[in-house]
Amino acid sequence: MALTEKIAQIASRVVGIDSSPSMVRAALEKGLHAELMSGADITYRNAFDAVFSNAALHWINNAAAVIEGVFNALKPQGRFVGEFGGHDNIATLVQAMGTVVAQHPEMGPFTNPWFFPRAEEYQQLLERNVFRVDYCELIPRPTPLRSGLREWLKIFANHVIADLPEGGEELFLEQTEQLVKPVLYSEGDGWHADYVRLRFAAHKR
Repeated sequence: MALTEKIAQIASRVVGIDSSPSMVRAALEKGLHAELMSGADITYRNAFDAVFSNAALHWINNAAAVIEGVFNALKPQGRFVGEFGGHDNIATLVQAMGTVVAQHPEMGPFTNPWFFPRAEEYQQLLERNVFRVDYCELIPRPTPLRSGLREWLKIFANHVIADLPEGGEELFLEQTEQLVKPVLYSEGDGWHADYVRLRFAAHKR
């Protein structure tokens, strides 16, 4: 939302979309134009000069539907620019979460909700939808977790935690933390997440 506010300061018309009603309400309360809409079900046609996305596309597994919707929403020569989690993003964390859940059958199966593509894979998806790709690259970006690993897990691994039996959340947090600590923690710098971002820019042909 902060980025939407900044874009709105320099653009004549900005429309934000989100599948979360609470996020849309928060944007409206800030005076932004926002609509309740999934990125995989964009309904605009030939409406915008540019589409920008940050840290959202890895939550949508149907990447082809997103790209097609963006293509249809753009005017000719319109720009599609974004950044999201790419191949090997939070790989240490994903492996550790899967290991902990596998060791405790009562936690149920581990599901990975994220789409973390390779740069070549995403470029091919863009080109298949008649985009001209100007730039598409993976960027390793280790990111400090100022509030600690547990708070990160409570937010971003909520799909695992939400349905755990009593006592399961603490067990999951403690064992995941133990598994990743040798890689993601240091006495001097504290916790960090092993982020790898995919950054891209493309034009509608």
